Amino acid sequence: MMASSDVDIRGEGSLFSDQNPSEMDALCPSPPGPSRPQRHYERIGGRAGTSFCQTLIHLLKGNLGTGLLGLPLAVKNAGLVLGPVSLLCMGVIAVHCMRLLVKCSHHLSVKINRPSLTYGEAAQYGMENVSWLRRHSQWGRRTVNLFLIITQLGFCCVYFVFLSDNVKQVVEAANATTFNCQINNTNHTQVLVPSFDSRIYMLFFLPAFVLLVFTPNLKYLAPLSLVANLVMTASLILIYFYSLTNITDPSNLPKVGRAKDYPLFFGTAIFAFEGIGVVLPLENKMQRPQSFTVVLYLGMGIVTFLYISLGTIGYMCFGEHIGGSITLNLPNCWTYQAVKLLYCFGIFITFALQFYVPAEILIPPVVARVSERWETAVDLLLRTVLVIFTCALAILVPELDLVISLVGSVSSSFLALIFPPILQIITFHNEDLSPLVTVKNVVISVIGSVGFLTGTYIAIVEIVARNAVKHEETFSTYMVQ
Repeated sequence: MMASSDVDIRGEGSLFSDQNPSEMDALCPSPPGPSRPQRHYERIGGRAGTSFCQTLIHLLKGNLGTGLLGLPLAVKNAGLVLGPVSLLCMGVIAVHCMRLLVKCSHHLSVKINRPSLTYGEAAQYGMENVSWLRRHSQWGRRTVNLFLIITQLGFCCVYFVFLSDNVKQVVEAANATTFNCQINNTNHTQVLVPSFDSRIYMLFFLPAFVLLVFTPNLKYLAPLSLVANLVMTASLILIYFYSLTNITDPSNLPKVGRAKDYPLFFGTAIFAFEGIGVVLPLENKMQRPQSFTVVLYLGMGIVTFLYISLGTIGYMCFGEHIGGSITLNLPNCWTYQAVKLLYCFGIFITFALQFYVPAEILIPPVVARVSERWETAVDLLLRTVLVIFTCALAILVPELDLVISLVGSVSSSFLALIFPPILQIITFHNEDLSPLVTVKNVVISVIGSVGFLTGTYIAIVEIVARNAVKHEETFSTYMVQ
């Protein structure tokens, strides 16, 4: 049970309270100074801040996930030349926006005499700088928190689809799995084992995810999280090895993709680059925050290199056959079947960390309104409902590539591209901000807005079209029977 003082503190919040948690809160200790109220979890680690290397590792972990595995298909949508060039440009812009967010947070922290700010708080205090926005400043924080919730629950939906697709493929190819990893590199394996629809697999995973988010303290998952990081790293090395050693002649691949597919590239790419939610928590928790700029540039430089290299190499290896995740194209030999399952294990554990953010924003204000004896029951019930909700969304759209693109277009574009430049304008508007800087910020926000609109529209159109085709095929099969 929680102490009554904790309940009182939480009772003062709203649905989108001043606390703007990150999954990194569960991985990094808080710095010396005022700290957030403790809720059901303690933070993993002690009170000392994180070192340069620890922060770099957390930054890499916060940016490398399922989005990386979907980038070969993104390069296919953009073209063999335009895709890597676009990824580089998007990486530069995304890192610049992260730097803008840190810069604005520093400026506002000094101005209001606070040791650190969250993304939502930076939005709120930034709006208070503008007289005609001051009375609506709370909506800045609420809007950022809303998009954080959408983004993190979107990640959780992607995890459901990723696990179901990969485990389904392993099960279907069980009888065809060999020790020869050079056979059938397009992975068109005859299905020898009767299999369920991928949505049935999602329902199989649902109880496991529910039990996972019931973990009362995230520090209990720390050993598993470490193992997950190691197996995902090993899996990524093997994916690189196979892709590099099986590159085919790329001369027949289009250098520039179709214009109508480019918004899908944008959604997938910005989904992969959407690590801006972990930037302020990591910077706030460093022992030497003044070194964070070096960490940011070094870490995101590594991330951008991995994105461009795997996206390009994966597309050159599998060509037109590339799937929503490159793991779906790996050969059906035991080595790479193990890679798929190990990566699935890593994603499964990561689900709890991604779920932490929306749970900490949405659940405490509701729990604060019930009597103490019902707190635990209500907390677990709400967690169950949130997991079922994400599973239901994944079942409605069981297309991995389109779910990634949709989540990236809808929410990641706002957090990573649209809002940081606007935040700089409103934060420094009274301090002789250069007209060139203003124009640059407006251009970046416009690019993000266009990507948001076109990416969302194309992703929804493709989802509707694929569902129509599936229903047609199901109806035809039924009529034949």
